[in-house]
Amino acid sequence: MTGPDEGTTVRNPAVDRRMRGEALERGAAGLDVAALLARTGAAPVGESRRGARSMGVDAAGGSGAGETGPAAPPRDADALAAAVTAVANRFTETPLDADTDFFDAGGTSLAAVEFVAALARELDVHLDLDTVFFDARPRRLAQRWLADHPESAPRQPEAEPDTDDLAQLFADLAEVDRLPLVAAPERVAPRRILLTGATGFLGSHLLLDLLRHSQAHVVCLVRADDDHAAARRLEDAVRRFALPWSREVLRRVTPLAGDLREPRLGLSDDRWKALAAELDSIVNAGAAVDFLRGYPSLRRTNVLGPLTLAELACTDRPKPVHHISSLAVFNGTDAATLGEDDPTAHVAALPIGYDRSKWAAEAVLRRAGEHGLVVTILRPGGIGSHPETGAHNPRDLNAGITAALMRFRTAPGFRYLNAAPVDWVSRVAAEIVGTPGAWGHTYHLTGAPTSLDQVVAETTLGGMGIRVQHWEQWCDDVVRAIREEPVPELESLAQVLQSPVARRQLAAMVTAPPASAARTEAFVAANGLPAPATPGPAARSRMLAAMAGLGPQPGDEPYLRFDETLTGTVGPIGESADTPCDLRLTLSVASSAQVFTARTLDVTGELTCAQVHDEPLTVEGTATVRPHDGIPLRHESRHPIMHYQLTLRDSSGGVWWLEGYKFAAARRRFVRQLGTQVIEIGRAGEPASYTGEVAVPMHTYLPDQIDGIRIDPRLPERQQRLAKLLWLSWFGGQLGKGLLEPILRVGVDLLDLRRAARKEHRR
Repeated sequence: MTGPDEGTTVRNPAVDRRMRGEALERGAAGLDVAALLARTGAAPVGESRRGARSMGVDAAGGSGAGETGPAAPPRDADALAAAVTAVANRFTETPLDADTDFFDAGGTSLAAVEFVAALARELDVHLDLDTVFFDARPRRLAQRWLADHPESAPRQPEAEPDTDDLAQLFADLAEVDRLPLVAAPERVAPRRILLTGATGFLGSHLLLDLLRHSQAHVVCLVRADDDHAAARRLEDAVRRFALPWSREVLRRVTPLAGDLREPRLGLSDDRWKALAAELDSIVNAGAAVDFLRGYPSLRRTNVLGPLTLAELACTDRPKPVHHISSLAVFNGTDAATLGEDDPTAHVAALPIGYDRSKWAAEAVLRRAGEHGLVVTILRPGGIGSHPETGAHNPRDLNAGITAALMRFRTAPGFRYLNAAPVDWVSRVAAEIVGTPGAWGHTYHLTGAPTSLDQVVAETTLGGMGIRVQHWEQWCDDVVRAIREEPVPELESLAQVLQSPVARRQLAAMVTAPPASAARTEAFVAANGLPAPATPGPAARSRMLAAMAGLGPQPGDEPYLRFDETLTGTVGPIGESADTPCDLRLTLSVASSAQVFTARTLDVTGELTCAQVHDEPLTVEGTATVRPHDGIPLRHESRHPIMHYQLTLRDSSGGVWWLEGYKFAAARRRFVRQLGTQVIEIGRAGEPASYTGEVAVPMHTYLPDQIDGIRIDPRLPERQQRLAKLLWLSWFGGQLGKGLLEPILRVGVDLLDLRRAARKEHRR
C-alpha cells in the first residue's frame, strides 16, 4: 500500500498559510513567546524580525544582532534540514530524522515554542509557529525557510512542492483504492481482538471492558521499542487512570510493540502476516488529539493509521473494523441536530486540522467498506471523567470546561454539551464490538445532550453559582486567571484557549446543536445496558480530587460560613470538670461538593481555657456531619450527630488536639442535643488530658447559625438566597436524621422486647 509521505501537487498555489494554523500567542489575551518561554524556564526571545503579524522568534536581545549573534544558517537544503533536525532532537521524547514530524516524536506545544526559539537563536532561522504546527518535519521546515529567503540559498534542485492540506487529504483518500475486494467477515463474537490506543484515556477503559464483558484475548498495539517495554507502558497507562491491573488481566492481554503511524504498523513481514491470520476483529481507539496541529502533522496517526488497519483487515481472512471517531466531523455544519446517519460537515468548513483528520479517517473507512469490509463507526462527543474514580482526560475540552467551571465558577455560553462519562462510552463500545448484529453502522456515544440551562440549574442546586459569559470573553478570562494564578493542571487548556486556531474548535463546540442517538439508545435498551450517569457535584468533586490543585485554594472566599459559640467546663481525666472553657468557631464550606461527598465543614477559631493554657489557642480542623452514617460508636449507645477534629496551637508553637462529638439519644431534649458537645483535649502525640462538655448558648443559636449565615458575595443575590435555603434544608435534614435514629432504635428495641415477651408467654 503506500507511499504515505509522497508529495502532492498544490491545487491552489495561493493557499493562505494562516489558515493552516494560528500562533499560540497572537492576540491581546494570549501570551507572547517570551512569556511562554519564561514559564518553561528557557531563555526569553526578542520580537520577531517579521513584525507583529508573524510568529517568528529571534534570539535573546531582539534582533539577533548582538556581539556574537547566531551562526549563519546553512545554505544547502540538506545541510539545513540536518541542522534543524539536530535542534529538534533536543525537544522530543524519541529521536527523529529529517522526515519525522516533531510532534510524532513526542514534541509538545510548549516544546515547539522552545524549538522555534532555539532555531532563531542558534541558526538565525526564524520560523512561524503556525508553520511548525502545520507540518513539523525538519526537512519541510528547512525547505519552507529557504523558499521564503531565496537570497540565502543557491539555486536548489526541484524541491518537494508546498502542499495544500485539502489536496493532501484527498490524495490520502485515493490510497484506499489499492485495497483488495474482500468477502464479508464471519459474524461471530470475536475471540482475538487488536486494540490500538490502549494507553489512552478511552482506550484503557475499553481494554478493561473488552476483558470483562467478553471471552476475547486482546492484542494491544503500543508504541515502544520492544514487547517488554510495551507491557510496561500499557500497565503504567492503565494504573494512571485508576483501573485494575493484575496477572489475570495480563493473561488475556498481549502487548505488541508497534506504531500506528508506520506502514504495516512498524511490524516485520512475518509478524504482520501472523497477526493478520490470528485476529478476528480490529478496534481502533488510537488517535493524535491536538487542536493546534495542522492536517499534515496529524495525518500519519489519524488517517494513514486507520488506512493501515483497513489493509490489515483485508489481509488473510476478512475482519470487522470498529473505529472510534468523533462528533468533530460535524463542526461547522448548520444542521438542527446531529443524527447518526446525517451527512457530516463539508470538509472545507471544518475549522481545524484535527477535525479534518477525523473526517478523513471516516471517509477512508467508508471507502474501505465499498471494498467489502464491515466498518463500524463509534462517535463519542466529549468524554467525561469516570464518575467513581475521577479519572479524566486533561486534554478533553469538555473536561477542561468542567475543571474551569469548578475552579473559577464560570462557564462559556454554549448551546449543548454532547458528552458522556468514559465508563459508559467504553461499556457501550465494548458491547457493540462483541455483538455481531450491531456491526456495520454508525453510533453516537454521547448520552442525552446537556443544555446550558441544565448546567446552571445543576450547579445552583448543588450549591455553586456560576457566571455565564460569551465564549470569547470566557476564553480570555480563563487564560488570564490561569496565568495570574498558575494552575499546572489547566496548562493544556490555557494553550488551547489562547490559540485562535483552537478557538475555532471551541466556537464550533459551543454553537453545536444537540446530537441524537436513536440507534445507540435502541441498542442500549435491547442489551440491558445502563444509561450514562449524570455527572453531579459528587462526580465533579472526584474529578477535581484527581486533578490536584483544581479545588478551592487557600484564601478563596468560602461558599458558605457561619459562627458557632460554645461554653462549658473541662477538667483533668477522672476529676471534676470545673474550669471554664469557651470556643468561638467559624464553620465554612469551600464548595457544595465538599458537603455532598464527605459531609465535612472547615473549622477555624479560638479556644480559651485556663486549664489548658493561660492564653487563647488558635483552632483549625474539620467537623463531620453524621459521622459513620450516624452509627453509634463502639461501647456507645448514643448516635453521633457531629464529629469535631481540631488542632490547637499557641503563639510559641505548642500543639494540642481536641476531639468532640455531638450525640443524639432518645432520653435527652432534642434541641439541646444539637448544641452540646462532649470534648477531649490532649497534647499532640499524647493521650487525652482533659475532658468536659460545652454547649451552644440558646440565645446565640439563631443569630449565629441561621440569620448569621454568610454566602460568597460574588454570587448574585438570588443565588445567595437559594444557597442559604439549600444549606438549611440539607443541614437540617441531616440533623433530623441524626435525631430520629435513636427514637427509631428505641422503637425497634421495644418491638423486639414485645416479641420476646410473647414467645415467653406461649411457653
